[in-house]
Amino acid sequence: MTTTMTTADRSTSTCTASTSTTSTGTGTGTGSDLARRWAAYLTAEVDAASLAVFRAGYGALIAWEVVRYALHDRIHRYYIEPGFFFSFVPFVRPWGGTGMYWHFGALFVLALLCAAGLFYRVSAALLCAALTYVFLLDKAQYLNHLYLLCLLGLLLAAAPAHRALSLDRRRARRASPGGAPPSAPPETVPRFYLFALKAQIAIVYFYGGVAKLNGDWLRGQPLTMWLAEHGDAPLVGPLLASPATGLALSYAGLFIDLSMGFLLFSRRTFPFGAALAVAFNLSNALLFKIGIFPYAMIAALALFGDPSWPRRRLPFLFKGADVPRDDAPVPSPAAPRRPALPLALLHGYLLFHLVVPLRHWVYPGDVAWNEAGHRFSWRMKLRDKSVSELGIHVLDPRTGVREPLDVEAWLTSRQVGEMCTRPDMLVDFAHHVADRLQEDSGVRPIITARVVASLNGGPPRALVDPTLDLASQPRSLLALVQPP
Repeated sequence: MTTTMTTADRSTSTCTASTSTTSTGTGTGTGSDLARRWAAYLTAEVDAASLAVFRAGYGALIAWEVVRYALHDRIHRYYIEPGFFFSFVPFVRPWGGTGMYWHFGALFVLALLCAAGLFYRVSAALLCAALTYVFLLDKAQYLNHLYLLCLLGLLLAAAPAHRALSLDRRRARRASPGGAPPSAPPETVPRFYLFALKAQIAIVYFYGGVAKLNGDWLRGQPLTMWLAEHGDAPLVGPLLASPATGLALSYAGLFIDLSMGFLLFSRRTFPFGAALAVAFNLSNALLFKIGIFPYAMIAALALFGDPSWPRRRLPFLFKGADVPRDDAPVPSPAAPRRPALPLALLHGYLLFHLVVPLRHWVYPGDVAWNEAGHRFSWRMKLRDKSVSELGIHVLDPRTGVREPLDVEAWLTSRQVGEMCTRPDMLVDFAHHVADRLQEDSGVRPIITARVVASLNGGPPRALVDPTLDLASQPRSLLALVQPP
């Protein structure tokens, strides 16, 4: 609409404005306006600098994790030595021979390529696939940080995280006359790529706090028991051994997890939230053996705050770079069509990860005891389940002969330790044993287990029904095997 108009034009304009006001005054109009603003916010171009810094940190962490696996001989112990694997997907099995060593070598190279932003589109996709393959191999090796790295790898593979601070960008600049490729996109990305990564991190924190809203955690367990194990530490040992310390830190962890996402998303509270996140994760790294998880959460801080912060704080990394403009203004409703598919995928992804951690609420029983719904739910360092008795027996239905099974002849010590507290893994193992023995004898045996365990220092009790044929139970992630 032009600023100069005739009387007739003004009359028409007034009528149109009145109609528009009436429309937007309704709930539908307001909702549509909010949806347009939200879409405009997510699709606005922002500086790619913070995304690039996180990409570099992500790749470096995975490369370091591969080195740690090699130094501690975990590749052989976890993926070559076992004769059976509790695979998440039945057809996913480790490579034969020295294949797993080659696989981790490829992971190392791909992680470095991702960090450097070289051949990024291919290397990031292959890195995500290679990491997810390792994750799916064995439930006994399930770690929340490995699951998180797979998810972040998926989001990074979809994002143009190589538009800044990458060798791909430098190669393109050198290959162009004048040093700036006219066809290359600016060093900006649509905001929804950053938002997806930040939301994923916030979900991890928030659901880590939601999981702590249980009776044991609110009375200070199992943290009090774990801190007491450090009672002989110099200077702070007596303090850590105090029950009051365990109770206080339990509530501190609860409130930090529940509030951290909100603190980091707000620009006003981001500095405080970032400092708190560093202190919180470093203390977890010192007290508990949880691998690179705390460092991954610290690296994720690069995503929050102003997207252009690295250009101010680390200007030497961006010398000769194409300085992008500030955040794009919100487009008007008459702007070109929004990328509907990426936005739909983003909201579907976030909805899925908001619902999955809550699925244990629809399962019967206590998730901390039966483990149904424990995985993929960010239930981190919540329970101490000790097993005082483990016995698996094989019953021949023809003769009625019942014999104990030498579990250690079938599984590694780590697999036994993980399986004896997880009913779904007991079911997986029972199926494996029954299948093998049926192949030898032609008759499918009955597999039972007597497992007595204690949760967070509570009284010992049976984890599964000792009379139940585990080999006849359905195999799934749920695998609810109720105690008697």
